[in-house]
Amino acid sequence: MKRLFFAFVIVNLLILGNLFADEVVLDDPAGDDNGPGTYIYPTDPVYKKGSFDITKLEIKEKGEDVEFKLTVNAKIEDPWNSKSWPQGGNGFSIQMAFVFIDTDHKEGSGEEDGLPGLNIKFEKESFYEKVVILSPQSKARINDEIKLKAEKFRDKIVIPKKTFVQGRSIVAVVGKKELGGFSPKWGFQAVMQSNEGYPDKKDFLTRKVNEYEGPHRFGGGSDYDCDPHIIDMLVSPAKGGKDETDKQHEILKKFKCDPDPSKWEIVRIPMVYR
Repeated sequence: MKRLFFAFVIVNLLILGNLFADEVVLDDPAGDDNGPGTYIYPTDPVYKKGSFDITKLEIKEKGEDVEFKLTVNAKIEDPWNSKSWPQGGNGFSIQMAFVFIDTDHKEGSGEEDGLPGLNIKFEKESFYEKVVILSPQSKARINDEIKLKAEKFRDKIVIPKKTFVQGRSIVAVVGKKELGGFSPKWGFQAVMQSNEGYPDKKDFLTRKVNEYEGPHRFGGGSDYDCDPHIIDMLVSPAKGGKDETDKQHEILKKFKCDPDPSKWEIVRIPMVYR
């Protein structure tokens, strides 16, 4: 009887633990997968409509782990058979997303610059301490890219324990210790990019946005490499309203290109806080 009683207590504690686990749900409007309002998908048919259109980010505490679930407006597919890549992939091919996290919400505290290839900075009150990478690439490939192109971000980058697909969602499981804990009061920002297996020598596995679209290039941007290479992002209050599409466009339009790189102005993006 005692064993049954203790088993009953343990099961109920686990259930209660799940009920009261911290969770964050952030919504994003459909149809805003065009960056500042001008970006166009590449022409190759593997880049299907909605594939880069974020509709929801769910972050859930699960015991010693934190689960990140990013949902888009199309079924996630694996047209390039990522499982056959060297060291194996994660079951999807074309998406590449980053979840930036501000753990202290202190102005000027944390990292200002986005990862190489995104062409973004963060607002002063939104500098980040951690960034979780949702990539089809293997941990080994990501680590190689960090060593070559993103060494200064090494202590900020979190590579999930595992990354996999559920229908329209990419799910990443991260050790809570790697994040320094977890709180729903943290700031979060998810930005959508496209996985590039043969990136520019300075870009962190990201696909460029050019002036004109091509088979494997987004169009509607600039060839000067000063425009934000973000196809979609979250905008406060992250409830999925039409006004958030307008805000996204407004934020991502605030860049300046020039033949002289010293005159470039890179966009600054905010976190979403609850």
